[in-house]
Amino acid sequence: MATREATWAYRDDHDEFARTFYRRFGDGVVSSIGIGTYLGDPTDERDASYHDAIVTALESGINVVDTAINYRHQRSERVVGDAVADADVDRKAIAVATKGGFIPFDGARPTDPGAFVRSEYLDTGIVDRDDLVAGQHCIAPDYIDDQIDRSLTNLGLDTIDLYYVHNPETQLKVNSREAVYDQLEATFEQLEERAAAGDINQYGVATWEAFRVPADHDSHLSLPEIVERARAAAETVGNAATHLRAIQLPFNVAMADAFTVESHDGAEGPQSALWFAHEAGLDVFTSASIMQGQLAAELPDDVAAKLSGETSAQRAINFARSAPGVTCSLVGTGSVEHARENVDAGRYEPLGADAFDAVFE
Repeated sequence: MATREATWAYRDDHDEFARTFYRRFGDGVVSSIGIGTYLGDPTDERDASYHDAIVTALESGINVVDTAINYRHQRSERVVGDAVADADVDRKAIAVATKGGFIPFDGARPTDPGAFVRSEYLDTGIVDRDDLVAGQHCIAPDYIDDQIDRSLTNLGLDTIDLYYVHNPETQLKVNSREAVYDQLEATFEQLEERAAAGDINQYGVATWEAFRVPADHDSHLSLPEIVERARAAAETVGNAATHLRAIQLPFNVAMADAFTVESHDGAEGPQSALWFAHEAGLDVFTSASIMQGQLAAELPDDVAAKLSGETSAQRAINFARSAPGVTCSLVGTGSVEHARENVDAGRYEPLGADAFDAVFE
């Protein structure tokens, strides 16, 4: 797994970046730009492109790679594993994150997806039918335990640095909010056990809507409640402190809700997800930093004028990683060309707090 010594040495080997490019994560450091692996067809050609892009990024100063077992039908995890092994970089200098929650196919979409889910997960007892939502989502402890094992195999790693429960708000389609919290607490207990065993180093919760929507929204989940459930899980397992370390949520110029929507109860009243996470000691990894490529084409003129970078993509990345409390902004990077462009964004200093606030004036 990533270590303090190796990540700090990696930072020292890449001193060409702006002063705040590397940020603390645990007792180590990570780049404030990370590689995402969500988009793309499940083809050998796309695998090869991703592989070369990830190797280029790792060898150029980015040491965060984010994936999920369901991305591109497990191909993204496998490519990440190959790239981490092939890059001329100490594995202990790289923070690898993945997620479990959505049922993954294996390499390609099967002709009969329902039959695949039944034979692979329901008939084998890995998933209880009552825990399956929309035929594709499960966060029950036994299922997540199985997915960690599969991810470790796909990645070729002994330890996953950061493991996320993936989009738990999906469960709210059929379950009460309290039932989802109960399910999360039970799964956190499983994750605490896997952390104690060394299979994962830290865990988190990755969301699309849950943390950035208003408190009365159907998809809302409370960060204070999730933190309390994680603490309870650690106590039940007998760990001295919780291994809940991070959250992931979308944040970009067009989707700034994580900064502007105050939907989490803090000590002095409602807070945004970013501010609550910061005060709770949670690291924030932002997804959709260039809105799945849309912001690479064009930014609003008034916003672009306040940001540094030679391209729209670089300016959008620098907006995302300028937000208070953000540890790393993830950018889907499927080509060597885009890897180099994203790396170069880190040569610019992000906005300070006052300048960032001014973007919203």
